[in-house]
Amino acid sequence: DEEEDYMSDLFLKQDVRPGLPMVRRVKEAFQKEEKQKEANEKNRQKSIKEEEKERRDLVLKSALGNDNKGFALLQKMGYKSGQALGKSGEGIVEPIPLNIKTGLSGLGHEELKKRKAEEKLENYRQKLHMKKQANEQAADQFRIRFKTKQEERKMEGDLRKSQRACQQLDMQKDIDVPKETWFWIEPEEEDKKDEEDKEDECTSSDLSVSEKLHILTAYLREEHFYCIWCGTTYEDSEDLSSNCPGDSAADHD
Repeated sequence: DEEEDYMSDLFLKQDVRPGLPMVRRVKEAFQKEEKQKEANEKNRQKSIKEEEKERRDLVLKSALGNDNKGFALLQKMGYKSGQALGKSGEGIVEPIPLNIKTGLSGLGHEELKKRKAEEKLENYRQKLHMKKQANEQAADQFRIRFKTKQEERKMEGDLRKSQRACQQLDMQKDIDVPKETWFWIEPEEEDKKDEEDKEDECTSSDLSVSEKLHILTAYLREEHFYCIWCGTTYEDSEDLSSNCPGDSAADHD
């Protein structure tokens, strides 16, 4: 309890680095807390379930002695400790394990949980399957739309080609006015033929592109003996019929 001598060798040898006292106090407090927890754990009164479990584990771990009636009967019949059961020793060596039910759920609860888990997994798989089918259908529809769009563009190109051929052949026969207004390409439409989103050049008619192409193809074959698919002008209708496969692109493929 005497006042500490600040000039003594003991005081001068102490580590006085900044922050060291704080670290030491924190460490001491942590050690004190750990010791308190250990003391509380030792002094804590065990519950009935914990005591039962400890007694049960102790009994199950210990081997049966001669005081056990069942074990005594086995020994009288020739059984030796560590030997398998059965006349020829083909039986079990270890006892059947004891499964203690500690929960409050009723019988069959685990089976119910297992069945619900399997149903949940099956529902999840069905959802994945349905989602996959929906994606495949969407992909098929996209391919169909894309193919249809490509066919429409090709058909529009064939129609413009037929209109240019019709105009050229008509003018060679001194025909100044087309049979139908859409049989020829108008000048302003000729400049827009390469635009991707070009509107239908034949707005005055309600006919579709396919119908116009079919009508114009028939006109070129009947009037000029010309096949747009062959790119050839035949001498007459007999020459056209015998040498041209047909009046559509499918016939020429």
